[in-house]
Amino acid sequence: MSTIIQPDPPKAAGEIQHHAAIAALKTVPPYNQMFKRPANATAIVYCEANFGLIDGKTANGLVRHSEAYEILSVIDSKLAGQDSGVALGEKPNDIPIFSNLSEALNHTKTIPKFFIYGMAPSTGMLSTHERSLILDAMRMGMNIVNGLHEYLNDDPEFSSAAALYNVTMLDVRKPRAKKELRIFTGRIADVHCPRIAVLGTDCAIGKRTTATILTRALCERGIKAVMIGTGQTGLIQGARYGIPLDAVPSQFCAGELEATIIEAYEVENPDIIIIEGQGALSHPAFSTSAFILRGSVPQGVILQHAPARINRCDFDDMPMPLPASEINLIQTFSDTRVIGMTINHEDMTDADVDVAISTFEGELGIPVTDALSRSPARLVEMIVAAFPALNDTQSK
Repeated sequence: MSTIIQPDPPKAAGEIQHHAAIAALKTVPPYNQMFKRPANATAIVYCEANFGLIDGKTANGLVRHSEAYEILSVIDSKLAGQDSGVALGEKPNDIPIFSNLSEALNHTKTIPKFFIYGMAPSTGMLSTHERSLILDAMRMGMNIVNGLHEYLNDDPEFSSAAALYNVTMLDVRKPRAKKELRIFTGRIADVHCPRIAVLGTDCAIGKRTTATILTRALCERGIKAVMIGTGQTGLIQGARYGIPLDAVPSQFCAGELEATIIEAYEVENPDIIIIEGQGALSHPAFSTSAFILRGSVPQGVILQHAPARINRCDFDDMPMPLPASEINLIQTFSDTRVIGMTINHEDMTDADVDVAISTFEGELGIPVTDALSRSPARLVEMIVAAFPALNDTQSK
């Protein structure tokens, strides 16, 4: 008697897409592995008239922490002559600030390998003067690192100059080719360590800085932590795992973040994963916080807030939200809980910070600290209090 073999029923389009997305997780290389850097990656950071300010956040972050580049100096004529650490209100770091590129080059033994555009203007575009300056840097043999939404490799003038002077241009915010982008699969449920998202009440408020300090402090405490970068500054700093989330098409944002977290989990086997936030969930101009909550499905959130900031940056008629309202929105939008708050102490004295910490702890019923001006141990305590099982990892 013959056996009739029935063909498998056809898969629905959604199911085919879902299985293809899971397969893609293992075939697409990590975002930052797409970039090749020389071993001696010396760099000058351009931040004219913005160092220490909100739009200078990339330069601010690079002088505080950089695994990928050796920062030699910063260009900002308004602060020329100062130490960049002191200019940020911190300890000297021996990274000087110069007026212009010529002055910065006069203080180096050899031409630096890289010229980094260290600002994040809301326009995301270069001015005419900045285009000319970048071409000058290329003419001198410097490779360019660009964190803007304007991609230099797509510009005929810059492409021709790169070929002529034999230099490279790294467009950090340029996402993968569309055929390589990944959709959400639900495999985030296979990541069994705590995932903490560092969100905020505004953009450029210190989320990445807090996430970086927290990750380092956890590792020093014996708790293996991995940070997921979601913006251009973290990627330029050398984050091993990350994506320029605000440049990814919305259909793929949650999936790209999920895939990046899964990769970090499978490769590193961490005790905890820290996800850098972007924008603010309540901010009408940005949607990245929503994608971060969806793609990472965090078990906990740390909220960054600037008590002395009256209006949202770049929006003078838009008042800052109260932390309590942002917490309520986050916990309503996502199945998570805000486990603590960190303060950005811009325009605040040390006494102001003490008062703010005490006031918000009383109002919100959660631990509050300042990642920059208070001991990093407080951040670790915040995490361990919310996830006591992490205590066991410290004795391994």
